[in-house]
Amino acid sequence: MFKYSYDALVYASEPIETSIRRVARFGYDAIELVGEPAHHDVAEVRRLCDAEGIAVSSICSIFVGAERDLVALDPEMRRKGIDYAKSVVDFAAEVGAPTINLAPSPVGKLAPAGSRQQEWDLALESLAEIADYGAKAGIRTCLEPWNRYETYFLNRLDQALGLAAAVGHDNLGVMGDSFHMNIEDIDVAGNYRLAADRLFHVHFADSQRAAPGRGHIDFAPLVQALIEIDYQGYIAFELLPAAADPFATLRSGGGEEFLDAYTELAIKTIKAVEAEVRT
Repeated sequence: MFKYSYDALVYASEPIETSIRRVARFGYDAIELVGEPAHHDVAEVRRLCDAEGIAVSSICSIFVGAERDLVALDPEMRRKGIDYAKSVVDFAAEVGAPTINLAPSPVGKLAPAGSRQQEWDLALESLAEIADYGAKAGIRTCLEPWNRYETYFLNRLDQALGLAAAVGHDNLGVMGDSFHMNIEDIDVAGNYRLAADRLFHVHFADSQRAAPGRGHIDFAPLVQALIEIDYQGYIAFELLPAAADPFATLRSGGGEEFLDAYTELAIKTIKAVEAEVRT
């Protein structure tokens, strides 16, 4: 059976101990932590995970704002983005997570500042440095494509594969999020097969980013593709309310279903699909 994780990003600003205990209570193998190293007590995270019998699957980097942009034309801004990614690598190594996720350009940046070739070359340079740094720590980096309403730079899994191949580091791969792929990729399952051993991580969410089973995505072909490529990573759930600012919704007490109800529904739904497909 696959290994399952839940992204703590979904829980907004609640105490991490609450999130870890909830994930463990509903039978998850691991938790995905938010990539803000300064907000975490590493020793406490490790103690809580050990006590609850779960691992840290991955770190979800938060690429928001001009200071977290790996293709910024300003070298100083680009350096801040690279240094941030390196801090996430350090954080992953400290909490025992094998993988970090990142996007080369921040969410909300919807148009290039330079030519496509110029930004592509800057991405190659930045990602090579981050991958080199990660290799020394034994951490894999995966590129996450986001849909066109969040970024212009990487929107499809095949684009991310092309960028990873151009960088040419074994510890640099891709991740596929079913929510974004449902918008951008013509064949989600086919692109999982295309990625094969470069697919380091997977996010599942339904068509409107709710828990699987609450939208219109048929997850059986996706699970089948992961089985066929002998996927060894985690399936992590990254769910968010259908709002222009989902985090404001969560912080204000809305989206209560994204806590216990969706944490339980997500793993139950996909484990049932997995069991049926494997049978």
